[in-house]
Amino acid sequence: MRPSSTLAAFAAALALGWLAGPSALAQDAPLLPPQPDAGQAPEGAPPDATDPGATDPGAPDAADAPVTRKSVDTKPKNPQDRDAMLAELYVHLSQAHDATQAAPIASTIEGLWGFTESPTIGVLMNRAYKALAEDRKELAVQMLDAVVDLAPDYAEGWSRRAFAYYLQSDYDRAVGDLRRALALEPNHFKALDGLARILRESGQKKSALKVYEQLLRIHPYMPGAKEAADELRIEVEGQGI
Repeated sequence: MRPSSTLAAFAAALALGWLAGPSALAQDAPLLPPQPDAGQAPEGAPPDATDPGATDPGAPDAADAPVTRKSVDTKPKNPQDRDAMLAELYVHLSQAHDATQAAPIASTIEGLWGFTESPTIGVLMNRAYKALAEDRKELAVQMLDAVVDLAPDYAEGWSRRAFAYYLQSDYDRAVGDLRRALALEPNHFKALDGLARILRESGQKKSALKVYEQLLRIHPYMPGAKEAADELRIEVEGQGI
């Protein structure tokens, strides 16, 4: 099955940088990077997308307006439009022939995860990214606390707060937020990747393997996932899986 012309155009728009929502800013960074050094900014941290002085929570102003999409015909007009695009893109991702074909589809999906109709949520997400880039984890959590309070149905808020908790070594809260994100967006392959990593690191190998297998059904070419699943399968062999 080949992507529709609309979806192909949408993927091309993202690749050209036309889609610049909060999620797209950090799409190359893994949700939960392996054990960052103390005091080190998260690997793949996004560029500064807000006003340099915007470091505290508060109402947005003109100086730190959120990054917005350029006007393209393929951008979602509302949450229902976004959901329809995601549903078709997940099908194409699961049927991708190789990593090269999967990459632009996955990137487009990540851009859609960040879609929000709320300028306030956009500003808070951008400020959270900026705080993480500066290794200000507590401030990032404050921003993301506000996001999930204001928009409890916004899966990306829960997913990104899980990332901040992980960087603080607060794995219980990270897992809780990942499960909330997955309840809202069951195909969120980065949330699944993060959950699998934490389960593996905490010694829950059988559970981690199940999550990786679920992840690979959605995104067969998620970087590192197949290798991790193969290793876990060997490690748990004979344990009744």
